[in-house]
Amino acid sequence: MKDITGTIRKLAGMKPPELRERGRQVLLKYGERLFGWEQEEMSDKAFRRRLVPSFDCLPVDTVADKILDEMRGSDFSRRPFMPFFGSREFAAASLRRRFPQECNELLHRADWAIDGRFDLLGLLDVSFGTPIDWHLEPTSGKRTGTDHWSQIDYLDPDVAGDKKVTWELNRHVHFVTLGQAYLLTKDERYADAFVTQLIGWLDANPPRRGINWASSLEVSFRSIAWLWALHCFAWSPRLTPAIIWRVVKSLVQHGAYVESYLSYYFAPNTHLTGEALGLLYLGTALPWLTTATSWRELGLDILLDQLPKQVQSDGVYFEQASYYHRYTTDFYVHVLLLARANGLSLPPEVKDIVAQLFDHLLWITRPDGLSTLYGDEDGGRLLTLHRREAADFRDTLQIGAALFGNGMWKWAAGPAGPELLWLLGPEGLDAYDRLEPIEPDSVVRRFYKSGFVVLRDGWQKESSYLFVDAGPHGALNCGHAHADALSFEYAANGVTWIVDPGTYTYTRDAALRDHFRISSAHNTLTVDGRSQSQPAGPFSWTQVADTILSRFEVTPETAMCKGEQNGYEQLDPPVQHQRSFYLLKRPDRFPTSYVLIQDRIATRGLYQYQLRFHLASDCRPAMKDGQMIVGHRSGASLAVGIWLVDARGTSAPLPISIEVGWVSPCYAVRELAPVLISGSQAEGTCMFVTVLVASDREETLDLDSLALLNLEQESRCAA
Repeated sequence: MKDITGTIRKLAGMKPPELRERGRQVLLKYGERLFGWEQEEMSDKAFRRRLVPSFDCLPVDTVADKILDEMRGSDFSRRPFMPFFGSREFAAASLRRRFPQECNELLHRADWAIDGRFDLLGLLDVSFGTPIDWHLEPTSGKRTGTDHWSQIDYLDPDVAGDKKVTWELNRHVHFVTLGQAYLLTKDERYADAFVTQLIGWLDANPPRRGINWASSLEVSFRSIAWLWALHCFAWSPRLTPAIIWRVVKSLVQHGAYVESYLSYYFAPNTHLTGEALGLLYLGTALPWLTTATSWRELGLDILLDQLPKQVQSDGVYFEQASYYHRYTTDFYVHVLLLARANGLSLPPEVKDIVAQLFDHLLWITRPDGLSTLYGDEDGGRLLTLHRREAADFRDTLQIGAALFGNGMWKWAAGPAGPELLWLLGPEGLDAYDRLEPIEPDSVVRRFYKSGFVVLRDGWQKESSYLFVDAGPHGALNCGHAHADALSFEYAANGVTWIVDPGTYTYTRDAALRDHFRISSAHNTLTVDGRSQSQPAGPFSWTQVADTILSRFEVTPETAMCKGEQNGYEQLDPPVQHQRSFYLLKRPDRFPTSYVLIQDRIATRGLYQYQLRFHLASDCRPAMKDGQMIVGHRSGASLAVGIWLVDARGTSAPLPISIEVGWVSPCYAVRELAPVLISGSQAEGTCMFVTVLVASDREETLDLDSLALLNLEQESRCAA
């Protein structure tokens, strides 16, 4: 009865367009299940009806030859669908000459792919059996069958394990890796592996049956990978007319599925834009299909419509998750390139918004070159043209710098990577090489809509970097949000010290999913062990904290911001939490800036408060001469001190303990890492003051004097 009531309430809240679209998709889904619609490989007759008139009556071999001519670039009246393929031989030679080590690494991954071994997400050397079992989730041993896609409960780990592992393989990014290896070597082994695995996949995955047809986004990503791979192998004799005919038939069915199940209401986020990008790709790369124009126009219309909806006015992706911000940036880079290939004009605001996306990537690039991973991180990529760490967004930033001619982005993106050549071709690499890197002219940035703040004291490797999350919990159902209100990351003296622990999993283990996204897994304050926001399932919440950035000030000596979150105001009596961050420049006292954090509590109740600071896995904390010193193999250190100021204004230092926790540098992988923990029971109004001072060597520092400068003033305020 409760479920029925909930369903009625959901239906009552839907507007007619949503009811119609959801109803249409439900009817189609059950029609497929009951009557077997669209669950067989497309017949030749049906496929011919999808070809333009100049193709539909030609023999199979002739059609295949024309398709290959198109992919080889023999038709000089059309631009290649991606810049690289306009000069693939020259570009491949440039890759071998400019990036020999990266080419060798790529060939190694391609050789592994031939043997059915893969690096997926954060997992290394994963095998799916020989021949490849496309329905296997190898970390759990779970295997799903070929029932209709809607009958497979892929969110249930007892059914599918971690479905992302299975899906990552079936995105077929490794087909592109094989294609890249073929372009570099002309070794037909890579073409043999591509054709063998592709035909094996087609045989094992009938249309709309099995886990690999359960997500329109996955179907879209797979289509894009196939198109790239086909263009890479276009000159291989292994691509026979029969192979081309069958593969393109399947691409038609891929596109039809995506069009049928667009995530207008199911997931109007990167799911919808990723699906639209797949349609734009298919409509661009397969112009001899009767549906090419409609797919191209539908995909582009969705992408243009969603861009201002999913990117906030400050240029930040609306789900408050930096990895999905990077996904969105990559999507729209491909939109720009595909529009150029088709001679499509885009509204001028598109480039302006995309530039804002890149600008946010600039600001969340830490001094070590990696990016802050706030919110969910799923470990995947639209295309993996060169393997990098999950938090390394510099290839995307390099692409943006080359496309927009932005020297500040190049400053943070560093030396050119091979992705520039693979995606933009020799002209793109030349544009990047000619671009002069320019040090950004500001060291602080407030993102007004999303609530993020970045405080720096410079743009060098040794500079201080403080990232603060003082924005809303998320968007839609907050599926990719974490309970990280007023959490932060901190780097100084060439070391990233305090980090966001990451994501680790979505569905494999419910307890671990919650563990990595509740407040205790972030660098913030908790009350009586509660999380600010309460999770309910892998992608939803029963209660979310609202956070606002209430103050932001910059002087020559200090940069500060203050935020407030209401996650504990549901307690009885309620607890109000304000947190202020200061990045203070005192070169006369310390070699670098230092950080001071105030956690101000207003309540009438008696509660247990806890502060947790999650250190990077290569940090080594220890007590030295009564002070907490975090060491690092570089020789640098971080001194940490924490004080409590009670309602009477009396201050006292607090002990700091060390626990072993986890950080997840990439989806599906976790590493042991230390956590600094401090806190106290307190009644009524109080304040916690934290001081963080980095040094280029391990030493104890006079933190008391730094704290006292603040405590004297704050004690008077508290009294």
